[in-house]
Amino acid sequence: MVDVVTEINIERPLEVVSAYVTNPDNAPKWYDNIDLAEWKTPKPLSLGSKIAFKAKFLGRELAYVYEIVEWEPNHKLVMKTAQGPFPMETTYTWEYLNVNLTKMTLRNKGNPSGFSKLVAPFMATMMRKANEKDLRKIKEILEN
Repeated sequence: MVDVVTEINIERPLEVVSAYVTNPDNAPKWYDNIDLAEWKTPKPLSLGSKIAFKAKFLGRELAYVYEIVEWEPNHKLVMKTAQGPFPMETTYTWEYLNVNLTKMTLRNKGNPSGFSKLVAPFMATMMRKANEKDLRKIKEILEN
């Protein structure tokens, strides 16, 4: 099992951080590996929404569809792959620290199979580095 948790403090109100992250159209702006996000269900985001992503990871092109399975606005968003090469669950949470400071946590967990299972320890390390880089990027975008 791969389970990677990263977090960062962002000097912006919780509602601003949450609104930016929960808009899939913003994903290619702050996720270095995501090239495209395409809505498969009508906007706005809600439970059951499906979004297709095209990404690159470890030199491979990936295409997968996430489904929103849990959503507590301004607190938590959970999405799982509905279709794709690697069963994955991504969780975002936001914690109010003060009126202009939000703690954002990003968690990716999955159960690799086949070839992916053999490289799972390496994947976890690479995912952590990528997630830390992405969180630094969203911090930069939102604070500037």
